[in-house]
Amino acid sequence: MHLIDTALTKFLRVFNRQHMQLLPMEGFRPEPTPGKKYLLYIHIPFCESLCPFCSFHRVRFDEERTRQYFAALRKEIGQYHEAGFIFDDVYVGGGTPTVLPDELAETLNLLRSLNEIKSISVETNPNHLQQTTLDILKSAGVTRLSVGVQSLDDTLLKEMGRFETYGSREDIIEHLKLTQGQFDTFNVDMIFNIPHQSESSLKQDIQLLKDLTVDQISYYPLMPSDITERAMDKKMGHLDFINERRFYDIIKESLLDDYEASSAWCFSRKHSAIDEYIVDHDEYLGVGSGSFSYINNATYATTFSISHYVSLVKKGISSITSGRQMTVKEQAQYDFLMHLFGLRMDKQPMIEKYGPRYQGRLWKELLFFKFIGALRERRGMFLVTERGMYYWVIMMREFFIGVNNFRSQMRKKIQDESEVISRMDKS
Repeated sequence: MHLIDTALTKFLRVFNRQHMQLLPMEGFRPEPTPGKKYLLYIHIPFCESLCPFCSFHRVRFDEERTRQYFAALRKEIGQYHEAGFIFDDVYVGGGTPTVLPDELAETLNLLRSLNEIKSISVETNPNHLQQTTLDILKSAGVTRLSVGVQSLDDTLLKEMGRFETYGSREDIIEHLKLTQGQFDTFNVDMIFNIPHQSESSLKQDIQLLKDLTVDQISYYPLMPSDITERAMDKKMGHLDFINERRFYDIIKESLLDDYEASSAWCFSRKHSAIDEYIVDHDEYLGVGSGSFSYINNATYATTFSISHYVSLVKKGISSITSGRQMTVKEQAQYDFLMHLFGLRMDKQPMIEKYGPRYQGRLWKELLFFKFIGALRERRGMFLVTERGMYYWVIMMREFFIGVNNFRSQMRKKIQDESEVISRMDKS
């Protein structure tokens, strides 16, 4: 691996460990800025199968428990509405949000009755791309559907534990064909740098997706938490970064002829929303167990215990259990990372937010990325060069590994949910 790639990875691994330390903050509910419109992130933590590489907050699907959870979600959404929050964009992630399409539709319809929603993005899995489910989602106002395919190599799908639950390459392709054209944007999530992945397998996947002319392809590097990575060693093989840059170059070179880069790892045939909603939205509110919010320059996380979450919401108590106010320097670094992951950043809004000394706050970052040819300035904009795109892949990979490590820590703390609930019931 290139010397700069290695050094940047090591530096960010330490940096993110230091900055993902959230403090206990039981029952805190943030206040909205009057008149401001926010993106709402909804987390649905239920999956039919638990993939060994995934570090997101998820548990095995149980219908009764899931219906109780959706009821709590709708109650929590109502509480934030009463608190004055206005939402115009919605992103539903997981887990697998479409495990109960009727519950999801009821939740989205509630939101649409309370707000003027302009776009709704929903994540799903290939086996849920059935016409009855697609019709329910369209009726509920979904404008962008994102399906987690991850790979079209049957051998890798088996190693990832996805083949039996989500289907073979042939099954997935038929589902993709059925869905293409039914939403404003149809995104396919893929992963690169999977253990045992070869160049030929990667190239074949890319060509199959291009032949399908899907609207959007998001190609993520594998980015498990430390705990998940150790578990992966036994089931999927060892993760390293030796091939990551080479694989990314193949993706970029193969897609940029037909697609435009919407971010460092998202490629679109037309301008549309991307999976990293945190790039396009300076502030967002998260609801549901294990969700994150960024409001008023502070990061918040809700309880990772699903039972605890339902209990808190029923009592009218905020589900936020930890948070951290960011320093001005940290805010500027966060904006630098997120905006330039979207490959461009307008200087003027940053000057208005941080003052005329904005560039002085980030002089080390700006000098470094300009020196290595990753960043340039033009007409009041900072622009990521094509050479620099991979450096933002590294930075976002390490940012999400930091978030995933926090998720793993929180999940470890609530392994015995019954103990948490018994303490609450006694209080």
